[in-house]
Amino acid sequence: MFYGIDLSSRLMLGTAQYPSPEILKQAIAASGAEVITVSLRREGAEGVAFREILGACGCRILPNTAGCNSAREAVTTAQMARELFGTNWIKLEVIGHADTLQPDPFALVEAAQILCSEGFEVFPYTTEDLIVGEKLIEAGCGALMPWGAPIGSAQGLRNPDALRSMRAHFPDIPLVVDAGIGAPSQAAQAMEMGFDAVLLNTAVAKALDPVGMARAFGLAVEAGFSGHRSGLMHKRDMAVASTPVFGMAELA
Repeated sequence: MFYGIDLSSRLMLGTAQYPSPEILKQAIAASGAEVITVSLRREGAEGVAFREILGACGCRILPNTAGCNSAREAVTTAQMARELFGTNWIKLEVIGHADTLQPDPFALVEAAQILCSEGFEVFPYTTEDLIVGEKLIEAGCGALMPWGAPIGSAQGLRNPDALRSMRAHFPDIPLVVDAGIGAPSQAAQAMEMGFDAVLLNTAVAKALDPVGMARAFGLAVEAGFSGHRSGLMHKRDMAVASTPVFGMAELA
């Protein structure tokens, strides 16, 4: 549940870089995603037609502040997005490093404080740092989006131990692994850790078959969540035979 909204799908899908609007629509449908993200800058560049395409998908729109490098810029972009899309949901991005696209934690918290005070329901794109997560929650955020790896890198969960720690530290906060997911197996791994959802874009949009890849990610996310919910087997140092010794023949 995110800000009081129940979703049946735990996959969130980005809408950039697809070969065509038609393939985008088919990929969204194949993925089963109920939340799609859109950059205000891209929507502004492509106009009303693109917004109509998104509306026809029947998904909840999660506008984002992609490309913003300061708290002030992100707040202004979020305010414009709320007016344009008619939603209080906003994925907050404030980039602090040009090469890694790592979030600026100081500007991120500053922007989150302002937006939460204005009634926004903020999904902050952050690192797996626990202190930053605490500050964002104190600011009023009801969800966190820690990165798996740098955006578009397809490296998967680069720091799984830190992500596990974050999941354990915030047991009651919805957590979405966002960025760096490049394969369905990586998405399943995040869900097996107990995360609430996965957000990705490039791995689907740039696939040879975006529709097929979207379907694969939808299945992987569901499989990973089902595995976590069912209780995964713990790793062992030694082999343990699955066939019982009792009842086996004894040779003299």
